[in-house]
Amino acid sequence: MKRRSLLLALPALAPALSFGAGYPSKPITWVVPFPPGGITDTTSRTLAKRVSELLGQPIVVENRAGAGGSLGTESVLRAPADGYTVLYGTQGTMAANLALYKGLKYDPLKDFVPVQALFASPTVLAVEASKPYKTVAELVKFAKDNPGKLNYGSAGPGTATHLTGELFQTETGTQMLHVPYKGSAPALQDLLGGRLDLMFDYTAILGPHIRQGKLRPLAVMSRDKVEMLQGVPTIVEAGFPGAVSTAWSGIMMPAGTPQDVVARFADAVRTALVEPAISGPFVQAGSIPMPDVRHASFRDFISAEQKKWAEVVKKSGATLS
Repeated sequence: MKRRSLLLALPALAPALSFGAGYPSKPITWVVPFPPGGITDTTSRTLAKRVSELLGQPIVVENRAGAGGSLGTESVLRAPADGYTVLYGTQGTMAANLALYKGLKYDPLKDFVPVQALFASPTVLAVEASKPYKTVAELVKFAKDNPGKLNYGSAGPGTATHLTGELFQTETGTQMLHVPYKGSAPALQDLLGGRLDLMFDYTAILGPHIRQGKLRPLAVMSRDKVEMLQGVPTIVEAGFPGAVSTAWSGIMMPAGTPQDVVARFADAVRTALVEPAISGPFVQAGSIPMPDVRHASFRDFISAEQKKWAEVVKKSGATLS
């Protein structure tokens, strides 16, 4: 009787057990919920090309921007849970947006499966080179002596470049005016032109202008030094360890995607991440690969980030304006 019951159950189990055996057998869509041309797009296209080679199937990168990344994220939520649509998740879409957007139509850890973390990317606090403050301490003193006089630009409301500024103000006891832009490029132009006092942005964005002497970096907003800015103090060394702010990215799939499919894609992404030819240029630009943060550990990481940024939004009163 038991043997017959087991034999009858085998056909029902077979599809679940073999789902990933032939995966992938067709092209995969890699959704970037931000506009083309930025760091999220560049990272995605570089990795997708290599992962495509490893898996033996084309990967099409699609930019679906809007609402701080929420629109593109929601589109993946509606995709079949079969491994053929993957999402480039970020600190914003998977953590901070929960506290910033009312009526968010997805829950990052209920509606998605964390697959593989990609890079951690610390932001840099930089000012235009002619500004008088040469250290974080000097900047904080000026800001405290002149509440609301300094302004800082960001790539948009709710982005890491915005929330890092809010965290900085909370931890330093300062008050500055937030000026949101539609992307880092226009904000950077106003910083270089002297219309902004400072920015918190990535080394990939600010680095070329720092090397040219047009911008002065005051601190890297991380615990550890970054390769291209070894002479710049970390925000911890500057005396404000609570202001550490590192943006991050990772691959997500719709909830319900078979585990063997998730594992197959994760393994390919991890392989690409540890290849110097792939990760090297990003490391040189200040990013830190996260090859060992995957599956359960990636889930725990996202959960901790959600709590952190919810507290930042609560303390700072940050809004989408």
